[in-house]
Amino acid sequence: MKNAYLTSHFPFISIVLFSLSFSIFTSRVLINYLENIGLYMGMTEFFSEQGILLTLLFLLWLFFFMLFSALKLIADTINELSLLFFSKDVEGSELQSLRGGTWIFLWGGLLSLGVSFQLSLLVLSFLVTCFVYFIFFVYQVSPSLSYIAVAGMVFFHLFFWFTFLLAVAYALLRLYNSVIASLPV
Repeated sequence: MKNAYLTSHFPFISIVLFSLSFSIFTSRVLINYLENIGLYMGMTEFFSEQGILLTLLFLLWLFFFMLFSALKLIADTINELSLLFFSKDVEGSELQSLRGGTWIFLWGGLLSLGVSFQLSLLVLSFLVTCFVYFIFFVYQVSPSLSYIAVAGMVFFHLFFWFTFLLAVAYALLRLYNSVIASLPV
Protein backbone atom coordinates (compact mmCIF):
# COMPACT_ATOMS: atom_id res chain seq x y z
CA MET A 1 0.00 0.00 0.00
CA LYS A 2 1.54 3.29 -1.09
CA ASN A 3 0.47 6.45 0.70
CA ALA A 4 0.23 9.53 -1.53
CA TYR A 5 1.24 11.78 1.36
CA LEU A 6 4.43 9.92 2.28
CA THR A 7 6.68 12.64 0.87
CA SER A 8 4.51 15.62 1.81
CA HIS A 9 6.96 16.79 4.49
CA PHE A 10 10.00 16.81 2.17
CA PRO A 11 9.59 20.44 1.05
CA PHE A 12 9.58 21.58 4.68
CA ILE A 13 12.67 19.50 5.48
CA SER A 14 14.42 20.82 2.36
CA ILE A 15 13.73 24.41 3.36
CA VAL A 16 15.03 23.68 6.87
CA LEU A 17 18.22 22.12 5.47
CA PHE A 18 18.96 24.90 2.98
CA SER A 19 18.20 27.53 5.65
CA LEU A 20 20.51 25.83 8.11
CA SER A 21 23.31 25.62 5.54
CA PHE A 22 23.11 29.28 4.61
CA SER A 23 22.79 30.34 8.26
CA ILE A 24 25.85 28.30 9.26
CA PHE A 25 27.93 30.01 6.58
CA THR A 26 26.56 33.49 7.31
CA SER A 27 27.05 33.13 11.07
CA ARG A 28 30.72 32.28 10.51
CA VAL A 29 31.13 35.34 8.31
CA LEU A 30 29.35 37.61 10.82
CA ILE A 31 31.39 36.34 13.76
CA ASN A 32 34.61 36.92 11.83
CA TYR A 33 33.40 40.43 10.95
CA LEU A 34 32.49 41.17 14.58
CA GLU A 35 35.95 39.96 15.67
CA ASN A 36 37.67 42.13 13.06
CA ILE A 37 35.89 45.32 14.14
CA GLY A 38 36.41 44.51 17.82
CA LEU A 39 32.79 44.06 18.92
CA TYR A 40 32.93 40.32 19.54
CA MET A 41 35.16 40.54 22.62
CA GLY A 42 32.79 43.08 24.16
CA MET A 43 29.84 40.83 23.43
CA THR A 44 31.52 37.88 25.17
CA GLU A 45 31.61 39.89 28.40
CA PHE A 46 27.80 39.77 28.52
CA PHE A 47 27.03 36.50 26.73
CA SER A 48 28.85 33.20 26.31
CA GLU A 49 30.38 32.40 22.95
CA GLN A 50 27.98 29.50 22.50
CA GLY A 51 25.05 31.78 23.36
CA ILE A 52 26.12 34.33 20.78
CA LEU A 53 26.65 31.64 18.16
CA LEU A 54 23.32 29.91 18.83
CA THR A 55 21.36 33.16 18.89
CA LEU A 56 22.98 34.35 15.68
CA LEU A 57 22.47 30.95 14.08
CA PHE A 58 18.79 30.89 15.07
CA LEU A 59 18.08 34.41 13.82
CA LEU A 60 19.85 33.77 10.52
CA TRP A 61 18.07 30.42 10.16
CA LEU A 62 14.75 32.17 10.69
CA PHE A 63 15.62 34.79 8.06
CA PHE A 64 16.67 32.21 5.47
CA PHE A 65 13.68 30.02 6.34
CA MET A 66 11.34 32.91 5.55
CA LEU A 67 13.27 33.71 2.36
CA PHE A 68 13.20 30.13 1.04
CA SER A 69 9.56 29.69 2.05
CA ALA A 70 8.63 32.79 0.09
CA LEU A 71 10.65 31.57 -2.90
CA LYS A 72 8.90 28.18 -2.72
CA LEU A 73 5.51 29.86 -2.64
CA ILE A 74 6.42 31.97 -5.67
CA ALA A 75 7.85 28.95 -7.52
CA ASP A 76 4.77 26.82 -6.84
CA THR A 77 2.54 29.63 -8.07
CA ILE A 78 4.59 30.07 -11.24
CA ASN A 79 4.62 26.31 -11.87
CA GLU A 80 0.86 26.04 -11.56
CA LEU A 81 0.31 29.21 -13.55
CA SER A 82 2.46 27.85 -16.37
CA LEU A 83 0.43 24.63 -16.29
CA LEU A 84 -2.75 26.71 -16.47
CA PHE A 85 -1.48 28.57 -19.54
CA PHE A 86 0.19 25.74 -21.45
CA SER A 87 -1.17 22.37 -20.29
CA LYS A 88 -4.24 20.56 -21.54
CA ASP A 89 -4.58 18.64 -18.25
CA VAL A 90 -7.78 19.73 -16.50
CA GLU A 91 -7.81 17.07 -13.76
CA GLY A 92 -4.50 17.96 -12.13
CA SER A 93 -2.82 14.61 -12.72
CA GLU A 94 0.37 16.41 -13.76
CA LEU A 95 0.61 17.99 -10.32
CA GLN A 96 0.51 14.52 -8.77
CA SER A 97 3.34 13.37 -11.03
CA LEU A 98 5.48 16.29 -9.82
CA ARG A 99 5.47 15.12 -6.19
CA GLY A 100 8.51 12.96 -6.86
CA GLY A 101 10.53 16.12 -7.41
CA THR A 102 10.58 16.75 -3.68
CA TRP A 103 13.32 14.14 -3.46
CA ILE A 104 15.54 16.40 -5.60
CA PHE A 105 15.31 19.25 -3.11
CA LEU A 106 15.76 16.89 -0.16
CA TRP A 107 19.03 15.56 -1.59
CA GLY A 108 20.08 19.09 -2.53
CA GLY A 109 19.43 20.24 1.04
CA LEU A 110 21.53 17.40 2.43
CA LEU A 111 24.31 18.25 -0.03
CA SER A 112 24.18 21.90 1.01
CA LEU A 113 24.93 20.94 4.61
CA GLY A 114 28.13 19.28 3.42
CA VAL A 115 29.29 22.34 1.49
CA SER A 116 28.20 25.02 3.96
CA PHE A 117 31.84 26.07 4.49
CA GLN A 118 32.16 27.82 1.12
CA LEU A 119 29.66 30.28 -0.33
CA SER A 120 30.30 29.45 -3.98
CA LEU A 121 29.66 25.73 -3.41
CA LEU A 122 26.62 26.50 -1.29
CA VAL A 123 25.03 28.76 -3.91
CA LEU A 124 26.03 26.30 -6.64
CA SER A 125 24.33 23.42 -4.81
CA PHE A 126 21.14 25.48 -4.50
CA LEU A 127 21.19 26.57 -8.15
CA VAL A 128 21.98 23.07 -9.43
CA THR A 129 19.15 21.66 -7.32
CA CYS A 130 16.73 24.23 -8.75
CA PHE A 131 17.94 23.52 -12.30
CA VAL A 132 17.61 19.74 -11.88
CA TYR A 133 14.09 20.21 -10.51
CA PHE A 134 13.22 22.45 -13.46
CA ILE A 135 14.43 19.75 -15.88
CA PHE A 136 12.37 17.20 -13.92
CA PHE A 137 9.34 19.52 -14.07
CA VAL A 138 9.58 19.99 -17.83
CA TYR A 139 10.18 16.25 -18.38
CA GLN A 140 7.17 15.27 -16.28
CA VAL A 141 4.71 17.65 -17.92
CA SER A 142 6.03 17.42 -21.50
CA PRO A 143 4.00 14.32 -22.53
CA SER A 144 0.78 16.34 -22.35
CA LEU A 145 2.24 19.40 -24.11
CA SER A 146 3.06 20.21 -27.69
CA TYR A 147 6.57 21.32 -28.60
CA ILE A 148 5.40 24.92 -28.85
CA ALA A 149 3.75 24.69 -25.42
CA VAL A 150 6.95 23.26 -23.88
CA ALA A 151 8.96 26.10 -25.41
CA GLY A 152 6.38 28.62 -24.22
CA MET A 153 6.45 27.21 -20.70
CA VAL A 154 10.25 27.26 -20.55
CA PHE A 155 10.29 30.83 -21.88
CA PHE A 156 7.58 31.80 -19.36
CA HIS A 157 9.67 30.48 -16.45
CA LEU A 158 12.88 32.04 -17.69
CA PHE A 159 11.19 35.38 -18.33
CA PHE A 160 9.55 35.44 -14.90
CA TRP A 161 12.67 34.54 -12.91
CA PHE A 162 14.86 36.91 -14.94
CA THR A 163 12.38 39.74 -14.39
CA PHE A 164 12.01 38.88 -10.71
CA LEU A 165 15.77 38.83 -10.07
CA LEU A 166 16.24 42.01 -12.09
CA ALA A 167 13.53 43.78 -10.04
CA VAL A 168 15.09 42.65 -6.76
CA ALA A 169 18.56 43.75 -7.90
CA TYR A 170 17.18 47.11 -9.00
CA ALA A 171 15.41 47.63 -5.66
CA LEU A 172 18.57 46.74 -3.74
CA LEU A 173 20.64 49.08 -5.90
CA ARG A 174 18.18 51.92 -5.34
CA LEU A 175 18.23 51.28 -1.59
CA TYR A 176 22.03 51.19 -1.55
CA ASN A 177 22.24 54.44 -3.54
CA SER A 178 19.79 56.20 -1.23
CA VAL A 179 21.76 55.10 1.85
CA ILE A 180 25.05 56.23 0.32
CA ALA A 181 23.53 59.56 -0.76
CA SER A 182 22.23 60.22 2.74
CA LEU A 183 25.65 59.78 4.39
CA PRO A 184 27.37 63.03 5.35
CA VAL A 185 30.59 62.52 3.40
